Amino acid sequence: MPLTVKDVDRFVAARPRLEAIAYRLLGSAAEAEDAVQETFLRWQAADVDRIEVPEAWLTKVLTNLCLNQLTSARARRETYVGQWLPEPLLGGDPMLGPADTAEQRESVSYAVLTLLERLAPNERAVYVLREAFDYPHREIAEILDVTEAASQQIFHRARKHVAEGRPRTEVDAAAARRIVEEFLAAAASGRPEPLVRLLTADAISVGDGGGKVPARAKAFEGAAAVAKFVWGLFRPAEAKRALVGGSPEVYAWTANGEPAVLAVVDGRVVGVMCLQVTADGIAAVRNQVNPDKLARATAHWAAVDHGEPLLRAW
Repeated sequence: MPLTVKDVDRFVAARPRLEAIAYRLLGSAAEAEDAVQETFLRWQAADVDRIEVPEAWLTKVLTNLCLNQLTSARARRETYVGQWLPEPLLGGDPMLGPADTAEQRESVSYAVLTLLERLAPNERAVYVLREAFDYPHREIAEILDVTEAASQQIFHRARKHVAEGRPRTEVDAAAARRIVEEFLAAAASGRPEPLVRLLTADAISVGDGGGKVPARAKAFEGAAAVAKFVWGLFRPAEAKRALVGGSPEVYAWTANGEPAVLAVVDGRVVGVMCLQVTADGIAAVRNQVNPDKLARATAHWAAVDHGEPLLRAW
């Protein structure tokens, strides 16, 4: 039976929440959109009149699609060229989802999304549904076809794994801009020493080029190594201009709720550098330069008023 206008409207109303769940589960906006579209096709094929709680039905279908995707994604990432990092979402992107509590904001941070990659698919699902969307364990158990006690155990295990990652300091947009401005000033100073002072002693730097843009397969570790690498990124070089198609304009922004440096060439986002901030300094610099993971950022960038760049690189 074809969907009625009311049935379509019900799905449209649920879509933002479904996209936000799928993004947190998959770490990819493109894959999240595909999962939500497949959920709609399942909704379209279902006997909707017999579904008692449509929102719960849609969430279960979506979550299980994402679990299947995560299982196959693990195999694909074993052959991924270099480091794999999530697809960044710029501040204001609706796919970031709810941000009313610290737990919700934390769950979509680039740092936590990276940590979630270490979890088993069912751990990731329980963590996201409980921590970011406050689903009761009774509903999570029904979604995943486990007992309520099992859901609670899985959640506590997942939460412990995430907590073992480095904590971050939550910052607002104004503070994020100040952090990025200070970081860029140090990076453009011509010396790595100012950067060292902004970094924690055990800072790391990781890059994802997806085999399409050069990115070191192994992380840089330690403040001195990270500072030297970042300083090198901002040194002028014709090869760099040729690689990205021009001289980037550099902006202070936020991505996934964290301070970020954006490199933009002719309106195209060519790099997003997320800074993980702690009370002791910048603990991690995560660089997304894989063009396949920057298309949504570019589309979002074109739709916002971003003002003047802080500097023009190279």
